[in-house]
Amino acid sequence: MAEIKKILIANRGEIVQRAIRTIREMGKKSVAIYSAGDKNASYLKHADEAVCIGGAKSSESYLNIPAIITAAEMTGCDAIFPGYGFLSENQDFVEICRLHGIKFIGPSVEVMEKMADKSKAKSEMVKAGVPVVPGSEGAVHSLEEAKKTAKEIGYPIMAKAAAGGGGRGMRLIKNESEFDQLFMAASSEALAAFGDGTMYLERFINNPRHIEVQVVGDSYGNAIHIGERDCSLQRRHQKVIEESPAILLNEETRQQLLDVAVKATKYLNYEGAGTFEFLADDKQNFYFMEMNTRLQVEHPVSEMVSGIDIIELMIKVAEGEKLPPQESIKFRGHAIECRITAEDPVSFLPCPGAVKQWMVPGGRNVRVDSHVYAGYIVPPYYDSMIGKLIVWGRDRNKAINIMKRALNEFEVEGIKTTIPFHKKMMENKDFIENKYDTKYLENYKG
Repeated sequence: MAEIKKILIANRGEIVQRAIRTIREMGKKSVAIYSAGDKNASYLKHADEAVCIGGAKSSESYLNIPAIITAAEMTGCDAIFPGYGFLSENQDFVEICRLHGIKFIGPSVEVMEKMADKSKAKSEMVKAGVPVVPGSEGAVHSLEEAKKTAKEIGYPIMAKAAAGGGGRGMRLIKNESEFDQLFMAASSEALAAFGDGTMYLERFINNPRHIEVQVVGDSYGNAIHIGERDCSLQRRHQKVIEESPAILLNEETRQQLLDVAVKATKYLNYEGAGTFEFLADDKQNFYFMEMNTRLQVEHPVSEMVSGIDIIELMIKVAEGEKLPPQESIKFRGHAIECRITAEDPVSFLPCPGAVKQWMVPGGRNVRVDSHVYAGYIVPPYYDSMIGKLIVWGRDRNKAINIMKRALNEFEVEGIKTTIPFHKKMMENKDFIENKYDTKYLENYKG
């Protein structure tokens, strides 16, 4: 075992504040990096050291690998925690950390490579015995091959970017007459977004729910799950509300899902925290969609129902510790997370600017993960998320009531936020009765 003493957090925003807390509680030192656009971030005061690594643009700072490695070496860090987004799933970054003798708190390059390309990931999961959505066996390499494969699978078809994410390079194709146009549009979008226009095909699952399983693996071949989450409420393929557990599932299906995810984690020899994402149909059949080889934004709901600090577990695994046995993790109650973004609550257009007032809710079983304060200026250069409101209740109804109360206490002035949207959702009959799917918000009028 190699004790980690000092960790550089290669990220920005609320996840930096979140990570600093755990690092400090573990008796370790933290280093925050920041761009010129984040020079007034509150967490810079809470880290043991802070280093400016470049200009406001992400390409000049948070994606600037040489600058980040230099900052880590200059401050004597022996590990890097990547958070999510930016370089968290960048294989080159992981390899460069290794070459410089810096421990990357996450999986190996080899595992990342297997799961980064969605068509390759699907093939790996078939080998691992994980149910997958019927579709092409890997990528399709020409329009003619794609059309032939689509006919074999049966319409409607989803054309997806092999190197994609976030809904880019994706099209729903309902019949053969529109195939050429939509497939080529998706491929062109993928090429522009990811530098790779390679596509694969899947059968379209009607009215699906998005269910994911939080897993952690260690360097000894052990793996555990920290429950499942329902992340079906999405807009533009971005999650807005997450819950744990997923009350859609009956106990038999839940156990099958959790067992499959742990089995796949062991198959991959996965080290660190990761998430298996599945689509579930109305008959509770579930199909592997993708794996995120990093921490997820919504990890706090899993922490709330399990009592596990996932970042602490990631650091311990990186130090060479063995995972606790699955039986030692007890799940109780229900947790809900609302992502608070600096956006118009109706149009969801970004609304950066100066925060004049920032009063967060408190009380029992209420958690706010944020880096914002009164006087903070939300920069226009990055993702619009400014915080996460997470609550826990003994059951889902209690959690919803606590979330209502907490949202009413949340006061933000100077910028528009999605708090009014979340207030409406907590009163929404379909949400309360668990009658929605991943497409629900596309037709939601508020």
